[in-house]
Formats: sequence, C-alpha cells, structure tokens
Amino acid sequence: MMLFPVPDRVRDIRDAVHAFMTQRVEPAEPVLNAGGQQSRDLLADLQRQAKKEGLWALGHPEELGGGGMPFLDYVFVNEVQGRSEWGQLALGTFTLQDSLMLHKYASPRWRERYLAPLVAGEVSPSFAMTEPSVAGSDPTGIQTTAELDGDEWVIRGRKWFTTGAADAAYTTVMCRTEKDPPSPHRAFSMIIVPTDTPGYRIVRETPVLGLHGGHYEVAYEDVRVPADNLLGPRGHGFVIAQDRLGPGRIFHCMRWLGQAQRAFELMCDRLGVRTAFGEPLSDKQLMQKHVFDSYAEIQAARLLTLQAAERIDAGDQARIEIGTIKVVGARMLHNVIDRAIQVYGAAGLTDDLPLSRMYRHAREGRIYDGPDEVHIQSTARRILKAATR
Repeated sequence: MMLFPVPDRVRDIRDAVHAFMTQRVEPAEPVLNAGGQQSRDLLADLQRQAKKEGLWALGHPEELGGGGMPFLDYVFVNEVQGRSEWGQLALGTFTLQDSLMLHKYASPRWRERYLAPLVAGEVSPSFAMTEPSVAGSDPTGIQTTAELDGDEWVIRGRKWFTTGAADAAYTTVMCRTEKDPPSPHRAFSMIIVPTDTPGYRIVRETPVLGLHGGHYEVAYEDVRVPADNLLGPRGHGFVIAQDRLGPGRIFHCMRWLGQAQRAFELMCDRLGVRTAFGEPLSDKQLMQKHVFDSYAEIQAARLLTLQAAERIDAGDQARIEIGTIKVVGARMLHNVIDRAIQVYGAAGLTDDLPLSRMYRHAREGRIYDGPDEVHIQSTARRILKAATR
C-alpha cells in the first residue's frame, strides 16, 4: 500500500529498487543476520547484482560515480531501500556520508586513495566522535587529543560506537587539537587514521540491545599519522561534523519510512487473516485504531521528510526541518513497529518475523545522531528566534 504518490520521474527506478529489496534482500535477511562467511558471500553477490542492474550508489554525486539523484527524488528511493537494514550495503549507499565528507574536505592524496573505492564498495569507512566518558549530547567535552610532533599527529584517547571499525580501511577521528581556541567549538579537528596504524586498537564490540551491529570501542594509544591526514582546516571539526550529520539525519529519516511501511504492511496482513472470538482481528475497533494511528504518523513523517529534502535541494541547511523530522521520524518508527508487534502477539516477539530486530534498531534512533532532547531544544530555539524576527 503506497501512502504517497511517487513522481513519474523516479517511479521506474523506485519500483526497481522496491523489487530488489522485497524479492532479494528481505528474503536473504536470515542468512545475512547470521554473519560468517556465508553472509559475506551472499552480500557480495547482492552487490554484484545491484551494480549489474544499475541500482548501485544512486544517492552518490554523479561526479563520484554515483546516480546523482537530487535529495527530493532520493527520498522515494531511499525509503524503499530502508525496508531492510541491509539495503544500504546491498545497494552501495552505506558510504554516502563519508564520500560526501571526503569529497568536500579531503586533500588530493586522500581523495585519490579512498573516494573511488568507497563509492565502488571496495573499502569501508568508519567515523569516531562519541566517547565512553563524555556525554554525547555535549561533544565539546571530547577528551581524545591530537598533538603535532614535527610532521606527525600523535593521537591519544578512546572512542566507542565506531560503527564498522573492524572492517574499515580508515576511521575519521574527532580530536581536541587547539589549546586556546576562540570558542569551545573551535577546539577540535578531524583526522584520518588508517585502521592498520600502530596504536589503533579495537577494545571490544559493543552489542546494542543484544544485536551485534558492528559497533566498536577503540583505543588510540600514541597513534602517529602524517600531518596532512588532517581533514579540512584545523579547528573546523564541528563544522565538518555538522556537514556530515545534517544529511545523515535526513537519510535516516528516509530509511525509517521504509522500515515503518514494512511493519505497517505486516500489521495489515496479520489483521486480515487472524481471527479471535469468532471474527477477524480487522473488525476489532482497537486494532483499527492501530491502523489509523500508524497511517497518520507515517504520512505526517513522510511529508515532513519531503519538506526537508525540498529545502536542501534549494540550497538551504534546513536545520529546523531536519531537527523536527529526526525527532518525529524516530518516534513514528518506534510506534508503528510497536503496534505491529502488538497485533502479532507472542509471534511478534520471536525471530520468526523481522519485527523484533526492527524494534530494537528503532529504539536506537532516538539517541544516535543526537538525542531527541537536544534536537527538541535546539529546534525550538530556532523557531522562537525566527518568530521574534
């Protein structure tokens, strides 16, 4: 069931991605989730199929070898891709935030070394900002340091929730580099650290709500990298982080729509075939309320996401729109999946359905890329400031 009309200009590619997801990626989830060599081989085969059929890296800029889709068009495609957590990897968009960041800020050396392989899916990136002893909602407290010693940066500290660190070619690390900055936000820089650098040590994987999602705690023990591993200017780490996280948040919101739509479809299917007390579940008023509430929340989130994408396409940073949809989208996703589990009853709690895994991932959405409370406060401040003008 489509809850919003797809523009003619993207209908064919969106339908092709939808077919790829529902006919190949979703049925492969049990093997992909199990991990191991069979999972890796299957993912590699899906990636080959996506490239062969022209579905690879659709959101990447055209000059980098991607599809070059505008934000507004990409909403419809990324939504479908988001039906499965494996969609990004299977269709080559997992590296999108990192390739955009390198494209804009990296030196020619690092652009040449990593950009093309990133877009082609030949290497994986990772990003390190969060630290165990620092509130993620206030990253000005970051303690990991980088000091220049001759022509090398020496990095000391500890990061966690570095997604994909075990398989990544490099990690972009947010470090404190300035001792006397003009403002707290100008104390930090981004530095590229190849993961085979001596002193880069993976401490442990940190499962999230029981799921092994590839998040790692990493120690930086006198890690030495060349001075030109600096990404962008010194002291501009927060500027680069915002450039990365802004689009990243709306990418999340696009994919959340696909997850919610899938849960909604599963819920409606169940209501149509299950009976209780002599009549279909679909005839129960409280079940009908689950359908109504889910439909309304998905539709509202989709409209907010499209509005934010339209503003970005027009060259606006869309901070109010992105802050709003990040909060609304995460809540919507959690609510819709929660109702679908309720409709399935005990079966919804098992791994016989994707809902249990989807539910746990949905809970993450209210924390990563900034907790809801921070987005609510900062967005409200911007709205009030605009109102006073």
